Amino acid sequence: MTVTLKLFATLSRYLPENAERNVARIEVPEGATIGSVLDGLGVPREAVHMVLVDGRHVPVEEIDSTPLENGRTLAVWPPVAGG
Repeated sequence: MTVTLKLFATLSRYLPENAERNVARIEVPEGATIGSVLDGLGVPREAVHMVLVDGRHVPVEEIDSTPLENGRTLAVWPPVAGG
């Protein structure tokens, strides 16, 4: 199945080579969870702060139990600081 992956800020380095800017369409196995997709890309768990699927927040504690569906958009942000 295909999902659209958006990785922001420092996480963009984990995008596959076919990414344009911070977005890539990727193929994942049926039933893949958010956690398994991020693990497959080498994204460190401690670098994941906010996760949205189709604009809806998914608590970080639930990424291993939240499956993705075909056509969904997964967006992930690292912790950010400002001042």
